Amino acid sequence: MKKKLFCCMLTSAAILCSALFAHAQNNDQGFRNTQLSSSRVTGAMKRYNDTLSKEFKKKNLEYPPAAIYLRAFKSQNEMELWARNAESMEYKLVKTYHICSISGLLGPKRAQGDRQVPEGFYFIDEFNPASEYCLSLLLNYPNYSDQLMGKEKLGGDIYIHGGCVTIGCMPMTNDGIQEIYTVCLSAKLNGQEYIPVHIYPTRLNKVGMSYLTREFPRDLARLQFWADLRNEYLGERDQAQKWAEKKGAAGLEQYKKEKNQISLDGLKTAMNK
Repeated sequence: MKKKLFCCMLTSAAILCSALFAHAQNNDQGFRNTQLSSSRVTGAMKRYNDTLSKEFKKKNLEYPPAAIYLRAFKSQNEMELWARNAESMEYKLVKTYHICSISGLLGPKRAQGDRQVPEGFYFIDEFNPASEYCLSLLLNYPNYSDQLMGKEKLGGDIYIHGGCVTIGCMPMTNDGIQEIYTVCLSAKLNGQEYIPVHIYPTRLNKVGMSYLTREFPRDLARLQFWADLRNEYLGERDQAQKWAEKKGAAGLEQYKKEKNQISLDGLKTAMNK
């Protein structure tokens, strides 16, 4: 019973996040004016829009993008930018950015002050043009799964930002955050209501799952969490963002029914896929 409940938590998190944060990602005129009145933002866009346009063109992708998402891997200190032109098309990997450092250990963030970078499925909740770290993108941590599984004080203020130093966030170089901020803002201003950010401990393929079970053989709670994450991780080239395509709770609920839940008992099966 506990295993079934845990397996449902991650998908429930996606459902609630979609409902709660669609408003925060709403593209209104006030948001546009605030962003484009910042010299940091306009400077970044002037510097990187042409470069990004060329990168997208190489992949036969439109720019400004119709739909993007970010996918981060803590072990590799990497953040991937994926994009596509239409819902009927698969996402394509556009570019990979280096994350300067990752604090804490592999595993989710469960308490304030634990120095952990969260793992799971999030959205960009706020664009901050006046960050102390050049520019920053706030994630909607804690999500519903974090609230269910975490402690009483969960903390917050998890950002993708510049400055190349942090505890608990994902720091980029100033050049890196300017480019990421530019592409995310361009997508939002082009109509993307919310921009997903998936954070994984490592690539959850066979090699990655073997590594995690080898390094954490007795940490059943963490292995269960990663098995559930892998249920949404669909590999390097396919539609790892399927649930985000289904806008709204009804679509996400239907997608949940179509997916096979992976329990701890099925971990070996997951590793061999």
